[in-house]
Amino acid sequence: MAIGFTLFIILVLIIGIWVIIEVKRMKHKLFAIFLIGLILLLYISSSFVFRGHDVKWNTIPGVVEGANLYFSWLGSVFINLKSITGYAVDMDWKTYGNNSDDKEKSYSFSSDK
Repeated sequence: MAIGFTLFIILVLIIGIWVIIEVKRMKHKLFAIFLIGLILLLYISSSFVFRGHDVKWNTIPGVVEGANLYFSWLGSVFINLKSITGYAVDMDWKTYGNNSDDKEKSYSFSSDK
């Protein structure tokens, strides 16, 4: 009985150590996937932004012009996201019943009943 209990404790410790190591490895994997996604997003968005613009990347003024172009585009993306979020918040999200006698009755999650 004591040998079985000791083996059980050792097995639990081995599984615990293995899980801790895998969690640490998974954190590193998730960080690597995040960095790869960020690099891909940067590449795809910059190729979209600089299409049709002749930016000289071998001069300082060209790099500044390219950075201004990219960050102005990025700023407009955030402004548009802010506008879309504001419109979604201001919408009337009430649901209405499907029955013909329930068409005028509205259901909402507000506390004023």
